[in-house]
Amino acid sequence: MPPDHAPATAPRRSWREAWLVYLEPASLRMLALGFSAGLPLLLVLGTLSFWLREAGLDRTTIGYLSWVGLAYAFKWMWAPLVDRMPLPLLTRWLGRRRGWLVVSQAMVMAGLVGMAFNDPRVALEPLVWCALAVAFGSATQDIALDAFRIESADADRQAALAATYQTGYRLAMIWAGAGVLWVAARAELPGLAGYQHGAWQAAYLTMAASMLVGTATVLLSREPVPRPLPPARNPAEWLRGALVDPFADFIGRYRWQAALILALIAVYRISDVVMGIMANPFYVDMGYTKDEVAAVTKVFGVLMTLAGAFVGGVLSMRLGVMRVLMLGAVLSACSNLLFAWLGLRGHDVTGLVFVVSADNLAGGIASAAFIAYLSSLTNVQYSATQYALFSSMMLLAPKWIAGFSGRFVDAFGYTEFFVGTALLGLPVLVLVALASRIETPPRR
Repeated sequence: MPPDHAPATAPRRSWREAWLVYLEPASLRMLALGFSAGLPLLLVLGTLSFWLREAGLDRTTIGYLSWVGLAYAFKWMWAPLVDRMPLPLLTRWLGRRRGWLVVSQAMVMAGLVGMAFNDPRVALEPLVWCALAVAFGSATQDIALDAFRIESADADRQAALAATYQTGYRLAMIWAGAGVLWVAARAELPGLAGYQHGAWQAAYLTMAASMLVGTATVLLSREPVPRPLPPARNPAEWLRGALVDPFADFIGRYRWQAALILALIAVYRISDVVMGIMANPFYVDMGYTKDEVAAVTKVFGVLMTLAGAFVGGVLSMRLGVMRVLMLGAVLSACSNLLFAWLGLRGHDVTGLVFVVSADNLAGGIASAAFIAYLSSLTNVQYSATQYALFSSMMLLAPKWIAGFSGRFVDAFGYTEFFVGTALLGLPVLVLVALASRIETPPRR
């Protein structure tokens, strides 16, 4: 395991102190806000692919529609506006971060309602536009929420905030995964076999209402202490401060090593993201029922992710972020090989439990360490823009490649696809080893 050179200015905590960080108010707020952040993602990617496959769409089309998720990969383009532009009335009432959070959450809710009232069998295009609105609103929420999280605690607590954020995020994924399938299954009219749009409509309306958890938390939270922004004398100076300075600051601090860091960010989650698009079509094609998928992958599996997130957060504080980052990369790539093994067994619920357990535990460890790593790279003065850049790069290449996943499966099969996604993780190991040698400047 490589040596760790992540920022570590605070004295190392005892095991008891490390665990008690999770009970601090900032950590508890991140639990609820993580729920708000995690809810939309599956509804425009994972769960949507289950819905579309049940509606009869082919896997190639479902793969291409995953490009809706590219909204998350391009959020750096409007992150400077979220970082600096005030909203009429809302900024004065709620503050810069909370104002943007409320607006973005309203956009997500409106998009989910629109998706609910559009049947993909009747007209696919309106559903896609509504899904894009959800993705855009969700990506905007991520920008404001990442800045809110980074500004709510010092660098030493970022791993703990990342873990509680991931806990809320994964609880939302249980609800947006298992919950939506459970609601859809219970809303089906008895005696009618096959696809029923009314069931999915009820499920997505329920998900739209669930976003109120995040809105209520925002309204009850305090705005982080704002960093004073230097006044701009003209529009050109404002644009330079909003668009140029955040990126120039990062390059200036890391110089040529910035390219290595960005390369690592760009590919660290590639195995998971590319594999994940075809997971739900795989479950449908293997003959798993809605209840089996809900219970195993969306409830039990997410609980394993939560366990992994807490373990990853504690290990990051005790052993250092880079060591846990390497561990997560190894485990994530290896877990994809288990899906290849499962594909050879057909409908096997016991095998599904084992594979999903291993995959989600690995993903939780990797995610907690990766979020802490990204947070450590930011300058607090530009937290929203810089973190949006990092998290956008994390998704750009994986989401683009994932768009061809359905076509690959149609041509070669699931086993070859899962083995290929595992091999995509090999360059990550080299990049983590190289990045661990970089001396990170102190967070400002």
